Amino acid sequence: MHNFLNINNIFFTFIGYQMSYLEFFGTIFNLWCVYLAAKNKILTWPIGIAGIILYLFLFYQIQLYSDFFEQIYFLITSFYGWFLWRKIMLKNKSGESKQLQISYNVLKNNIIVISLIILGTALTGYFMQHIHLYFPKIFPVQASFPFLDALTTVMSFIAQFLMAKRKIECWYLWILVDIIGIGLYYIKGVKFISLEYLIFLCLAIKGLVDWQKQYHNQIIKGKI
Repeated sequence: MHNFLNINNIFFTFIGYQMSYLEFFGTIFNLWCVYLAAKNKILTWPIGIAGIILYLFLFYQIQLYSDFFEQIYFLITSFYGWFLWRKIMLKNKSGESKQLQISYNVLKNNIIVISLIILGTALTGYFMQHIHLYFPKIFPVQASFPFLDALTTVMSFIAQFLMAKRKIECWYLWILVDIIGIGLYYIKGVKFISLEYLIFLCLAIKGLVDWQKQYHNQIIKGKI
């Protein structure tokens, strides 16, 4: 198991690129998770948890510490989202399915979201920029791209929470995270994850379109 979780343990080599077990299987689980989320399937949560655990080990080893802490948050919120989606989808006494409806945030909440992104990025970026000084034994190597990494982390935090609440704005944030992630992970040399984020981008766009369609269907059916 220790070797499996080591990024230097190579699964296969493709066109000169060495693919670790950790990167390959973590990516597969996360792609599957996003696909299921776009399809509004509850299985997205347990599948995502498996991918999150693998990425915990990966990001620590490539010094993307904001992403490392992000996975811890994702782990917690994935259990929350799993519980919430399962709870609201249980049948009520009349036998009808109870679902948390897809919806948009109100303007006030979106202003709060933008403010949290700006403030959270500044604070998290500064902390990650100096984390190797604060905790040299745990993080001996300086963080890579601390503020850019912090930006994607903070947006992902909020997007994950909004997705659990089935707010359409989550997909706008995921799209931004994916665009940045494509370049960031390519530069860090984990090119398969960069490719993964390109696929994530396509799935996020599909998720946005699908959720918007379901939202309008809910309006037509009088559920909103």
